[in-house]
Amino acid sequence: MTTIHIGSRKSKLAMWQTNTVAAMLEESGLKTVISSMETKGDKILDVSIAKIGSKGVFTEELEDQLSSGATDIAVHSAKDMQSVLPAGFGLIAFTDREKVNDVLVSGDKSIDLEEKSRKIRIGTSSVRRIALLRHFYPHVEAVEMRGNLQTRIKKMEDGACDALMLAYAGVKRMEYDDMIIKVFSEEEFIPPVGQGCIAIEAAEGMDSEKREKIRACLNNVDSEDCLLAERAYLRTMEGGCSIPAFGLAVLDGEQIVLRGGLASLDGKTVLVKTETGPRATADEIGQRLGSYILENGGQEILAEIRRIQG
Repeated sequence: MTTIHIGSRKSKLAMWQTNTVAAMLEESGLKTVISSMETKGDKILDVSIAKIGSKGVFTEELEDQLSSGATDIAVHSAKDMQSVLPAGFGLIAFTDREKVNDVLVSGDKSIDLEEKSRKIRIGTSSVRRIALLRHFYPHVEAVEMRGNLQTRIKKMEDGACDALMLAYAGVKRMEYDDMIIKVFSEEEFIPPVGQGCIAIEAAEGMDSEKREKIRACLNNVDSEDCLLAERAYLRTMEGGCSIPAFGLAVLDGEQIVLRGGLASLDGKTVLVKTETGPRATADEIGQRLGSYILENGGQEILAEIRRIQG
């Protein structure tokens, strides 16, 4: 029997994703062994992701295992993956996608973001969420909040903030659905590239037969085509977790509809554009969107972001 060695982060959400992937592989007749670890992004919690540096902050240690042959695949949240992977690695599968929206989570059901007279503090570590909050709800205060979901909820309950802004997928998977007080529209709060999807990474030298068995079991072709378009957009923007870029691709028949853009850190400028095309041209659609955003104010926004972030 073929054995698949799986690498994962140690957090509860990462392990939920990894166990889900392992169960799918086991159901198709493959044996699995899981190795879990803490990455740089898990250990450094007192500094924003943008300041740590977005390249490989949640992936570097897992990639070391892949390159050494200790593991065959690594399981990631697709939104954590940098737009350009290090040489020798590739994403070989994308799972079925969960609902992509951002949500507001709190124990206080009375919170209403439309109520401008009330001071509301929202915890998030995402530069995209902060920028969009500043744009749509400038009266709301964003509070830096890192750590796994359970840690953030504990911090909120201890008074660090009034509510948390999170991805619906993680909240649902960790069974905190009952704490959701608002679902943000993906029309305004366009999610980050890959949100709601699990990505499977492998070394390029992986045995081709093993690779195909994994793809056949885990890969959702619709998710893959949409993610290829989104990731091509982010790659064109040369972006990662440190810039407030966003992009969501959906299928309309055999057409991909990709809507994405970029916000300034202060939220005053939000650039948004939609590109469409046949799903077979996913990469080209993403590149087209990226080029448009860059040529229509994006270059200036990125230059200002790099200046501020140092």
